[in-house]
Amino acid sequence: MSFAPRLFEGLSALVVGGTSGIGAGAALLLAELGARVQAVGLMPQGPHAPQHHRIVCSELDVRAPQAWDRLFAGMTQLDILINAAGVSRDHAEYRLEVFEDVLNINLTAIMRAYQAALPLLRRHQGCVVNVASMFSTFGSADRPAYAASKGGVVQLTKSLAQAAAVDQVRVNAVAPGWIRTPLAAGLMNDPVASAAVMARTPLGRWGEPIDVAKAIAFLCSPASAYITGVTLPVDGGYLTV
Repeated sequence: MSFAPRLFEGLSALVVGGTSGIGAGAALLLAELGARVQAVGLMPQGPHAPQHHRIVCSELDVRAPQAWDRLFAGMTQLDILINAAGVSRDHAEYRLEVFEDVLNINLTAIMRAYQAALPLLRRHQGCVVNVASMFSTFGSADRPAYAASKGGVVQLTKSLAQAAAVDQVRVNAVAPGWIRTPLAAGLMNDPVASAAVMARTPLGRWGEPIDVAKAIAFLCSPASAYITGVTLPVDGGYLTV
C-alpha cells in the first residue's frame, strides 16, 4: 500500500461514475483507506461495480437534475467529490444530438455535481477531483465531443479551483492515458491498434484503474494540501512522445 492505513478514516466520499472503470477503482481505494463511499452511476449492481463494506452503490443518471436533487437530499457530510462519469460515442459524435449528450455527461455533470456538493464541501474544507483525459491535450478526429468535453474539464477545473479557494476547497483533475477499462475494450481487443498505443507509451503497458486511483487519492490527501487547479497526467508518459 502506497498510503498510510486509514488515511481517509471518518471522511465521506461521493464518486460520480463510480460503478465502473476508473471511478470504481477510485471508490475501492478510498474505501480501503477508510472513507465511507457512495458510488453512483449506471448498473450499480453490475459486474464492474466496486465491492467493499464501506461502499454503497446506487444508480444515477447525471443528465437528470431531479436525480441530483434526490442524491443530495438528506446528505449531511461530504469531504471528497470525484467526478469520473464519462462516455465516448466515437464517430457518432458528429451528430449534433450525440455531441450534446456527450458534453452533458462528461462536462456539464461536473458542474451539476460541484454546485450540489459545495455547501457540504466547504464545511470541512473538502476537495474535488475531476477525471479529464489525454484527449484534453490534443483533438480526436474519431471522437470530437469526447475531446472537446475533456478539454473543457481542464478549464473548468481551473475555474472552479479559483472560485472555491475562498472556502479552502481544492479542485484538481487527473488526465488518464490508455487505461484498461470497459471503455477501452474495443481498442485493447484490436492487436494492431493496441500495438501502436504501446509503441508510443514509454512505460510500455496499459494503465490499470488503480494507477489512476492512486493519483486521485494523492490529490485528496493532506500531501496535496497546497495543490489546486492542476491536471495531473497519468498516462505512462504518452504525452511526452
